[in-house]
Amino acid sequence: MRIAYLGPAGTFSEDALRDGPFGVDQFEPVLCDTISAVVEAIGAGKADRALAPIENSIEGSVRGTLDGLVTEAESVAILGEYDHGIRSALIARSPLRPEQIEVVISHPQPLAQCARFLKQELSDAEIRVAESTSSAALKVSRSDRPWAALAPASAARIYGCEVLREGIEDEPGNVTRFVWLGPRGTAAEATAEAGGAWKTTLVFSELGADHPGALVDALVEFSKRRINLARIESRPLRRELGRYRFFLDVEGHEDDPGVAEAISALRSKAESVKVLGTYPGSATGPPA
Repeated sequence: MRIAYLGPAGTFSEDALRDGPFGVDQFEPVLCDTISAVVEAIGAGKADRALAPIENSIEGSVRGTLDGLVTEAESVAILGEYDHGIRSALIARSPLRPEQIEVVISHPQPLAQCARFLKQELSDAEIRVAESTSSAALKVSRSDRPWAALAPASAARIYGCEVLREGIEDEPGNVTRFVWLGPRGTAAEATAEAGGAWKTTLVFSELGADHPGALVDALVEFSKRRINLARIESRPLRRELGRYRFFLDVEGHEDDPGVAEAISALRSKAESVKVLGTYPGSATGPPA
């Protein structure tokens, strides 16, 4: 099985894949340079499954995944989810004291998740952005300068670096929610025999002429059927200022009568409604 995730080796995505409940021990890694490329790998037929971060408990949504799911909605579906605990480490090529570190490199998410640590402990260091935590670790391992990276401790082992400090995230219990992706049409097969709680993720936009309460009018289709919304997120439509699309996580299967009725009613109010996936919730992965 070919599985796409953010690379190179040693990212939090790789840790989540190996630690998660997805039941894959042997696989062919398809390492992607960006999170958007992870989603696109399924649509392009370059991978059979993909694991992508979608939300962090400190920093919020991962926009590359959200935008990628919209772009690839006709060919890619969410099949499952997994909440993975994140412990960021400060790593360097050799032992360094904080005052010796000139540059700290990482992906924007860990940089934001460790912002207080960086301000208090490494205020004099220059902050640089990398495509991934592992690419940051790779750059540090190849530099003869006193540079450091924010990355998983596993990246230090892979790239011959040393862990200077671990658990440096600003809040304890830092968790990233990952989604397990596959070709559209796989979801129905994967969930046919499963039981337990379900979750449905959808996106909608263009609620007609702007008027007070337009969004409330759309969401009431769920509340009046006593369907809980686990999450709502807005993202720009990227056309003009003030136009948005809305992502919803709905508790229930899309074929449940109430959920199906609410989605049908939503289609009468929004110009675009796309179901991005129906999948087992509560950090349960579908059959690989």
